[in-house]
Amino acid sequence: MMLKIGRRGILNFFTVCVIGAVLAVGATTSAESGGLTFEQLAAVRSVASVDVSPDGSVVAYTLNVPRRPGDDADGSAWRELRVVSVPDGVDRVFVGGQVKVSGARFTPDGTRITYLAKRGDDEHTTLWSIPVGGGESRQLIAFGTAIADYRVSPDGTRVAFVADQPSCEKRKKAEKKGYSQEVFEEDWLPKQVWVAPMPAPATVIPDPSKPAEEPEEPKALELEGSVFNVRWSPDSTLLAVDVAPRPLIDDRYMLRKVTVIDAATGEVRARFANPGKLGDFQFSPDGTTIALISAADPNDPAAGRLMVAPAAGGTLEDVMPDLEAHINRFAWRNSDTLIFVVAEGVETRIGEVDLGGQRVRTHLVSGNEQAGLRVPIMGGLSLSRDGMRAAFTGNTPSHPNEAYAFNLGESAGLRLTDSNPWLSEVALEPQEVFRWRARDGVELEGLLIRPADAAARGPLPLIMAVHGGPEGHRSNGWLTSYSAPGQLAASQGYAVFFPNYRGSTGRGVAFSKMGQHDAAGKEFDDLIDALDALVDRDIVDADRAGVTGGSYGGYATAWLATRYTEHFRAGVMFVGISNKLSKGMVTEIPLEDVMVHSKYQPFTNWQFSLERSPIFWVEQGRTPLLIAGGTADKRVHPSQSLQLYRALKLAGKTPVRYVRYPGEGHGNRRAAARDDYAR
Repeated sequence: MMLKIGRRGILNFFTVCVIGAVLAVGATTSAESGGLTFEQLAAVRSVASVDVSPDGSVVAYTLNVPRRPGDDADGSAWRELRVVSVPDGVDRVFVGGQVKVSGARFTPDGTRITYLAKRGDDEHTTLWSIPVGGGESRQLIAFGTAIADYRVSPDGTRVAFVADQPSCEKRKKAEKKGYSQEVFEEDWLPKQVWVAPMPAPATVIPDPSKPAEEPEEPKALELEGSVFNVRWSPDSTLLAVDVAPRPLIDDRYMLRKVTVIDAATGEVRARFANPGKLGDFQFSPDGTTIALISAADPNDPAAGRLMVAPAAGGTLEDVMPDLEAHINRFAWRNSDTLIFVVAEGVETRIGEVDLGGQRVRTHLVSGNEQAGLRVPIMGGLSLSRDGMRAAFTGNTPSHPNEAYAFNLGESAGLRLTDSNPWLSEVALEPQEVFRWRARDGVELEGLLIRPADAAARGPLPLIMAVHGGPEGHRSNGWLTSYSAPGQLAASQGYAVFFPNYRGSTGRGVAFSKMGQHDAAGKEFDDLIDALDALVDRDIVDADRAGVTGGSYGGYATAWLATRYTEHFRAGVMFVGISNKLSKGMVTEIPLEDVMVHSKYQPFTNWQFSLERSPIFWVEQGRTPLLIAGGTADKRVHPSQSLQLYRALKLAGKTPVRYVRYPGEGHGNRRAAARDDYAR
C-alpha cells in the first residue's frame, strides 16, 4: 500500500512514515513534553565570532539574530555587534537592528572596533568603525566592490583589504545595454589586495588653518592570481596573503598558497608551498615566523595540521606530526608559543605548543566539569596582547554558541553571554556518546539524543542524521538546527543518532582518508553497523528507523533508501548526491571532488561510479523518500535531486516527493525556507 504523505517538512515526514506507518508509540509533541518547539528553534540566537581587546578587558562579539518566519520580511539572519566586559559580563549592543556585521576587530590601540557591513545607502559591504567608549559608527572605506577581508596595520596608520577588481566603465555600459553574457569559469576579475590610509578617529579635529586634504585613494598591489585573505607583519612593512590562480571556489579550496609581499610595492618576499588545503595563517609577534593551518598533503581532505616556517622563506614543518586530530584555530601567545583549538573525536581541546613541538600543554578539554560549569565545544579563538587572556566561542548540549573567556594558566573558563535565557526553561533531552565497532573492526563513535524516560519506553523509533563532507564531524555540543532534528525529534519520542563514520574529521589524517576511492562503500556500511549496534543494545526498534542528511549526508540518505532499503522506513535527502557519474561534471568543486574524495575522474571509471550511485538501485528501493534542496545550489547541482526524484517516480515502487526552495543554494539561508524544511 502506498503511503499518503502530508506536510512536507522533515520531522512530519518521519512521523508519518516511521511511526504512522507501523504501530504508533504514543509520540508526544514538543510542546506537550516541555521540549524544544519549532517556534523556539526558529528564534535561537548564536554567537558567530569573538575578538578580545588588546588589554583583555572586553570582548567584541557578533550575534546571529534570526528573523521571525512569517512575521519579519523574509531573509537570512541579522548579525549584531555587541561588547561584553570581562569578568563582570556587562553586555551592550553597539550595532543592532537590521544589519549584518562581520569581521569585528579591535584596532591595535584598543580605542575602536572596526567591522564590515552594508548600511544605509551602501551598494557594497564597506568598512566601518565605532568607538569602544561609545558613540556612533563611522564609515572608514567605501570601495567600488564589496570588501571581503581586511586588517588594520599594527601601527594603526593603514588598512589592507581584499576586494574584487572593479569592472571597467566599458563593461558596465555594455551590461546596461543587455550584453550580460558570460564565459563560464573564464569571465571573472581577480580579487586584489588594496592598501589605504586609516582614517583618523572622529575625535581628531582638523586644523582650520590648513586646507583640507583630499583622501588618498586605495592602492592596489599587483599580484598574479586572486587574493582571499590578508595579514600584517608586526612592523607594518609586510603582508601575508593567500593567493590562488582564480577567484573560483575550487581554487579557494584547493590551490591557495601563502605569499609574503612588501606592503608598499607588492614585491614578493617569500612563497610557501603549503601542501594542500589552507586554513588561517599569521606572523609571529616578532615577525620572524609564519604559522599556518594546512592539509598534510594534496589528498588530505581537511586543513588540520599546524605548520611553521621562517617568514623570510623556507620549508614548512608540522609542529605536532603525530597528532591524530584536527586543529581548527590558533593564535600566537608569544614568538615561541602557539595556542590552538583542536577537535579530537567528539570533543575539543585548547592547548599550547612551542615551535619545536617539544612542550605541549592542555588548558581546557570540552565535556569536563570545571568550577561547576561544563567546558563547551570550543571554536573561534582570540588572545589579548600579553597572551594571558583568551576569548572563544563555545556550545554544549544545552545551548548553542556563546562567548567565553579564560585566563591562561587557570583551569576554568568563564561564560560571558546568555543569548537564549529562555532555554533554561526548556526540558532538553539527554545527550551521550555512543560507540560501536564496524564489521572490519574499526572503532567508531557518534552522539545519541533520546528521551529522558527512554528506558521505560523500550526500543525507540530512530532518526539517523548523517553529516556531510564527508570531511566533517559532529561534536558533543549543540546539535539541533533547521536541518538536524536533534532535540525537536527526541522530545517527540525519537532516538536521534549522529554518527561520525570513517572519513570524518577529528581523528587525524589517516582516518579522514579511509573513505577515499570507496564512495558509499565501507563509509556507509558503518551506518548499517551503527544501526545494528543500536538495535542490539535495545535502544532502537529495527522496524522503525529513518535516515536524513545534507550534501554528502544526503548522498548517504539516498544510498540507504535504495541500496539498503530494507533497513529504513523513511528518508529525507537534503541537497544530496544521487548520480556519481554526473555529480563531478556539474559541481563548482570538481578538483576537490577528485583530489580528496573519489581519487579518480568519473569518466575513467564509468561502471564503478554508476554502481556507487543511488539511481542505480532505484528499482529495489522501497523506502519513502522526501527530497529537498535549493534551485541555486552550485555545490551539488539541483539536477542530482531531480534525477533521483524522476527515477523513483518512473520506477513507481515507493512514495517520493521533491521540494524545491527558489533561490536557495547549498543549504537554506532564509527564515521561511528553514522553518518549512524543519517542520
